[in-house]
Amino acid sequence: MYLVGDLSKITNVSIRLLHYYDEIGILKPSEKTEAGYRYYTKD
Repeated sequence: MYLVGDLSKITNVSIRLLHYYDEIGILKPSEKTEAGYRYYTKD
């Protein structure tokens, strides 16, 4: 699993843009903790 920061580095996409994608439903994290951490998998 990747944290949003890890995914940002791998894909060269900003963290803010990944958060925006989550907000509008384009790219949802595989898991979101109660603390708000977003986790992504390769799927």
